[in-house]
Amino acid sequence: MNAALQGIVIASMLAFCRVGACFMLMPGLSSARVPLQVRLFVAIAATAALMIHLWDRIAPFATREPAALVALIVSESLIGALIGLMARLYVLAMQFMASAITTLVGFGGINGPGVIDPEPEGSLAQIVSIGALMLLFTFDFHHEIIKALVTSYELAPVNAAFSPQSALADVTDTVAESFLVVLRLGSPFIAYAILVNLGIGLVNKLVPQIPVYFISLPFVIAGGLLLLYFAIPTLLSLFADGFVDMTIGR
Repeated sequence: MNAALQGIVIASMLAFCRVGACFMLMPGLSSARVPLQVRLFVAIAATAALMIHLWDRIAPFATREPAALVALIVSESLIGALIGLMARLYVLAMQFMASAITTLVGFGGINGPGVIDPEPEGSLAQIVSIGALMLLFTFDFHHEIIKALVTSYELAPVNAAFSPQSALADVTDTVAESFLVVLRLGSPFIAYAILVNLGIGLVNKLVPQIPVYFISLPFVIAGGLLLLYFAIPTLLSLFADGFVDMTIGR
């Protein structure tokens, strides 16, 4: 193998480390429902497509020294994983709020196997979570993650070592912003749950002979579903806007 071919292979491997680590953690593609072979081939295809535009930023640092090459592989993998993790944290925050909404409207019941992840999840939470995730893919928001990968070579070039302090700050900011967004999205359901349960508690104190909780549960669920029916378009729209602001504004 001549030196030119070795440089191409090493540069492609370095690009695959960043792209593959990102795809390994990004929302949707990292789901256990997606076969491992599909994820692998998608990462290889994306790497081949991006190498055309990123060759000048990767090839000069494709060293053949074992120690330096291992350090570059670790650094590139951590940078790619950080990009995918930041997007995944935003979707995980929405899944958390979807589960909270399911409990707040009294529709918890028995959890079933999740659609996105194999962990048990309520049926209403699954509907909200898969709807939010499909909205991101329908409007090509996964392209923003690929754009972030391309931009990352300007902010974190190949020869720059991975900075744990900067990564921790980015993760902390992403978690804070994500949960502030989903808390605003779930605030109507939180207010609904507080008011309804407070009213049911007062009625139960006034009429302790009647099992008010069991009688009121269908009405609580019906009111929560009605609120969700009117709020779901705005909820998903604001969720998508928050994702754009987080990825583009960061």
